Amino acid sequence: MSEPTPAWASVLPDEDYQHSFGLKAGSAEKFFAPTERHADLLAQRRHWLRNDPARCAALLPGAESLLEETIAFARQWGAPVSNRREATTLDSPVGHRRSDFADCLALGGAWEPDYLLLKQDAATGRFHLLGGCVCFPSSWRFEEKVGRPLEVIHTPVPHLNEQLASPIHNFLSRIKPGAAWCRANWGLSRSPELNQHPARGLPKLRPPLREDEVWLRVEDQALVALPESRGVLFGIRMTVIPLAEVKRHPAAACGLARALRTMPDTMLDYKSLLAAKDDLLRLLESAI
Repeated sequence: MSEPTPAWASVLPDEDYQHSFGLKAGSAEKFFAPTERHADLLAQRRHWLRNDPARCAALLPGAESLLEETIAFARQWGAPVSNRREATTLDSPVGHRRSDFADCLALGGAWEPDYLLLKQDAATGRFHLLGGCVCFPSSWRFEEKVGRPLEVIHTPVPHLNEQLASPIHNFLSRIKPGAAWCRANWGLSRSPELNQHPARGLPKLRPPLREDEVWLRVEDQALVALPESRGVLFGIRMTVIPLAEVKRHPAAACGLARALRTMPDTMLDYKSLLAAKDDLLRLLESAI
């Protein structure tokens, strides 16, 4: 009897690689709900919030109402956002009111997923990242993205803006309250660490590679309307899977190999996979 297909495998279809903004309606409450790894994930999140808050969290002026509405949703969905007193012992970055930044940290330490707060600028119409909490980034710097429009944030991703900037903007402008709109991304890493902030200097995917040195990172995302504050909550939930586990599911291994073969070199380079491509395909051969 074959093993059931894990949920993460859906991110690796038997298709050529391409940018996609495919969204499916889901439950926000389910997306942000605790999992069996709740204690471990919160312990890791609180470690980084205590030791590196400036890299993990931010709340710009104008984001207070977004955060307030998000916390109200979090409590409605069952999250005990109650460790504000602990969070207030941390220094607040310049420009943040201490109590607001404490609330930002408190939510970051109560939820398993990372969260970002987006709002449309009244003058330009563009959506800006105004705050949030990102403890588990995939080789990007949250602290450098805060305050910027989405199009600027997405500029480093080859061809993303030219292909998807308009669909993304149109969707966010019309997002309706109620459902969570879900999608997923993937990447590969030489470390199983959830927090892959560039400042940590974690090992890169460079040949020669062994199977036990490669992990698949699946980034489940959810977009939720904040109707009262007229913003958008963006949740990111990270799952890390050893390559050996991917190879136990031939369809997923085939999908990953096909994506690597058909991904443009510019995208391989952006994902730090260009130098490792041949080695990764070699490691996948036995499963396909």
